[in-house]
Parts: sequence; C-alpha cells; structure tokens
Amino acid sequence: MSDDQNHTHEGERHAAPLDDLLADAAVGPWRRFTSGSRILVKDLVTRPGEVAKHSASYAVELSKIAVGSSDVGPHPKDRRFTDDAWRDNPVLKRLAQAYVAGAAEANELVADSDLDWEEHEKMQFVVDNLIAAADPNNSLLTNPAALRAAKDSKGKSLLKGGEHFAKDMSHSPRIPTMVDMSKFKLGENLGISPGQVVARTPMYELIQYQPSTPDVQSVPLLMVPPMINRFYVMDLAPGRSLIEYLVGQGMQVFVVSWRNPSAEHRDWGFDRYGESIVSGLETVQEISGSEKVNLFGACSGGIVSTMVAAHLAEVGAEDMLNSLTLVVTVLDQSHAGLASAVMSNRTKMMAKASSAQHGYLDGRTLAEVFAWLRPGDLIWNYWVNNYLMGNEPPAFDILAWNADVTRMPMKLHHDFLDAGFENKVVHPGEQDILGTPVDLSKITVDTYQVAGIADHLCDWKSCYITPQLLGGKSRFVLSSSGHIAAIVNPPGNRKAKYRVSDVNPEGASNFLAEASTETGTWWGDYVDWLKERSGPVKPAPETLGSDAFPPLEPAPGRYAFEE
Repeated sequence: MSDDQNHTHEGERHAAPLDDLLADAAVGPWRRFTSGSRILVKDLVTRPGEVAKHSASYAVELSKIAVGSSDVGPHPKDRRFTDDAWRDNPVLKRLAQAYVAGAAEANELVADSDLDWEEHEKMQFVVDNLIAAADPNNSLLTNPAALRAAKDSKGKSLLKGGEHFAKDMSHSPRIPTMVDMSKFKLGENLGISPGQVVARTPMYELIQYQPSTPDVQSVPLLMVPPMINRFYVMDLAPGRSLIEYLVGQGMQVFVVSWRNPSAEHRDWGFDRYGESIVSGLETVQEISGSEKVNLFGACSGGIVSTMVAAHLAEVGAEDMLNSLTLVVTVLDQSHAGLASAVMSNRTKMMAKASSAQHGYLDGRTLAEVFAWLRPGDLIWNYWVNNYLMGNEPPAFDILAWNADVTRMPMKLHHDFLDAGFENKVVHPGEQDILGTPVDLSKITVDTYQVAGIADHLCDWKSCYITPQLLGGKSRFVLSSSGHIAAIVNPPGNRKAKYRVSDVNPEGASNFLAEASTETGTWWGDYVDWLKERSGPVKPAPETLGSDAFPPLEPAPGRYAFEE
C-alpha cells in the first residue's frame, strides 16, 4: 500500500515483511499494540534508573523551554509545524518544543534498552505510535490552522469534518480516507496505455501493449504484479507509467492482470499462481516468437516469480528465461523489520482460521494494517486534513490505485504465512512449488533488483540479501523513495536519486559506503540493462496477439474492473 506523499518526519523505521502483514490483516492490527505495550511496561519497570535519567533530562529541557532558553524545536522540513503560529505564538511555540523534546527522550529511552532485536522492534512500534498520536496538531484546541479554518468558515469546517469522520468510521477500514476517488477512473485517466487482452484464464488476463516505436527488442518482457493489488500501478497515468516508458524505449511489454478472487477461489495458492506465470511465459513465447522471455516481478508477485524461476531451473527449463527483475521484493524474511519480530505460531494459526472462515483475506483490512505502520503519515496526517480542517482528501493517483483494494484467496494467504514464518524460500528444499523444491542458488540468469530506502513494507536491507541467494549475476539498485514510488519513478523528478554499484559488497552498510549516487530515476538504468538482455531489434508487430491468441478486448481488460 501507498506511503508515497513524500512525508519526512517518520524516517525509514519499521519495514514489514509480507507474511506478518498478512497475519495482522486477518487477526487485526491491535495485537501489535498489546504485545508491544507489554514489552514497554516490563522494560520500563525493570530499568528505573534509566527512566529516572531520561525523565530528569526531559524536566531540565522543559524548564529551559518555559523560560525561553531552549534550542529544541521542530525540524525545518517538518510540515506539521510550518504554520507561523508555531513560531510566533509563545504558548504554541513552547508546546511544539515540549513535544519534540519528549519524542526525542522517548526514542533515546528505547534505544538505550538491552532488549533483543524482536522485543526492541515491538516496543519501538508502540512508542512511534504514541509519539505520532501525541502530536499537538492532532487536537483542535492546539492546531492553529484548524482553529483559524473553523473561525473563517463560521464552524462549517468542523461540520464537514464530522461528516467525514462519521462516513469513514461506518465501514472498513476504519481509518481516514486518503484520496478523493471521484477524480480518477480506470481506463480514462488511470491504466490507459494502448494494448489488448490477448489471453484470459479463470485466474488472470494477459495484456500485450501496443508498440510505440517502429522497431522493438526481440526478447519480450512479462510483468507480474502483486497478488494483493491491481496491475495498473505499472501503468498508472500518462507520464507516470512504467509500461508507457518501457514501450517508448522499444520494449515488447506484456503484463499479467490478476483476477480479484472471491470465496469460490479459496484454493488458489502458490501452485496455481505459479502455473499461471508459467502459462503466461508460454503465451508470450508463442505471440512474440521468442524462445526467451525477460520476467519482471513486484513485491508478492516477485516472490512467486522467483520460485517459478527456481522451478524452471529444477526441471531444466531455465532457458525460457533471459533475465529476472525483482522490484521491492523480500525473499529472506529473517530480519525484515518489525513484522517478523511480532508473529507467533498462535498468531499464524489465528490468521489462518480467519481467512479460512471467509475463503479469502479482505484487502481492506490489509490497508488498515499498512496505515498503522506509518501512523503520522497515513493516519494522523489525514485526521488533521479531513476531520479538523474539514478538507476533502487529496486527489493523488498512487493513493487512488492504493484504495482500489483486492482480496487474497485463502490458500495463497496460508502459503505466504507458512513460507514467511519459517523463512522457507531461502532454505533449499524447504519450500516447493509445482512439485519441485525451491533452491534459489540454481537461478543463474542475470537479475536486476530495485529497493526503496524509505520502504516501510519491504526493508531494503532485507532486499539486499537477495543477490547472495541467487546463482546468477545481480545488479542491485537502491532508490531514494518508498514502496510504491520505487515503482512509480518517472523521469523529471529533480529530487529522485538512486544508488548503484558495479559489484555487490557483502553487507548493506558496505553497499551504502561504496555505491555511487545517481541523479534521476532508475528507469533509464534499467532500460539500458534490459536492452543488453533483450536480443536484437526487429520491426514492431503490426497487430497484437496471434492466431492462437487473438485480441479479446482493449486494455485494461475485464478483470481490473471486477470488485
């Protein structure tokens, strides 16, 4: 889900692996709070000296704040405190200073603990949420902009905010609405790159995109999106579409559009999705006339695509692939952030029981879990905008896509929980797909891997483990953005940067030290890399599909609209 409105005040803490997020989505996000709260209370009780030290330090700072001699204050880039009143009003100025100082002491208290990694992550999650909730901007009485809006509108902003609150709390997920969906419509201003559905199965549609250059690379690209979102994050909007960009660079592009499953599809798991990817590869081969295909997987789609690549290697069919691209994909869940620190076997079984009862995991509950991982940006930011200010949520294409939630079938939910809980994928022979054991070291094709340094879902340091797991040559790229902006990363953003190294030194910290920093998007770097693995150019096909797979209907197809 989206984290990408370029907020800055929460940093990059707490990336979360997929398996545990799926557990939370089934049993509810509040287990994080209860578990972390118990750890927090226990830790504070057993460290009275540390608590006293930080309390005394905070008291000293408060005394300085009271007499106006403190240098503490919000960061200049912290957009929560840009209103002039936070500087000009002496009461509000001191309130902001007290908040910042208290947050700093709380974080230092957590950092000074002797807890192991798992308990530390649980406690930090609770502290982060407490700090975000304590922001004085979240209260009408201490938010100068909200008070001014209420006065100027003669109370109408508060009435509007109340309407927004009542509407949001009336249905799941019970979090503030993040986007004005009325401004977007799939097929009109989202997902509009020209193409045709050239194959349809009960699980997916295969879309082939219309070439926009007279010549194309002979080896095509098949893109596999996550199983928990719509495919059109790859084709978001004109000028912001990765598919549009790749087609414009002479690539033959195909994409899988997953069907939104219902209870009757409860038995779709790793094997069924793996079969679909293999089927998609074979269809792309037939239509393009190429014996090889470049395979591209994102997030959960990247995990299953990697297992399919291992399967092809195991059965002697790896020649079908010419390369593998993995975007924001974590294979090793051992230290992927907060989430892997929290899940217990009991939680896993509860999560399984929940999805088994319904036959699927509802994407709306997953959206709620994602939001609480970054409460300042994804909860309280919209609390202030929608409820205190009475404003409509923003019109932002990424958030519109993010709000277009889908379901996950029970079997796939269970498969991800099992694989992640025991970290099976990275241990040869422990995970299987399509009747063969998964051994990542047998994947010898070249790989291109993209991670986001601010990704709160797929920790980039965990992504960086992947080159050491695979048997082929890997190019690792670290984008300056978050989870979704790592994909939607078009040219033209002056703030965009990425790090890349010709070699992948052992350890993420060594990569940061040795990698060069490039200005702009990684898209151009990727195209250069991909063209080297896409064969010679040939005239672009005059028609899409083939005799065996004729066009069925225009992109974005039928499945992308199914609710």
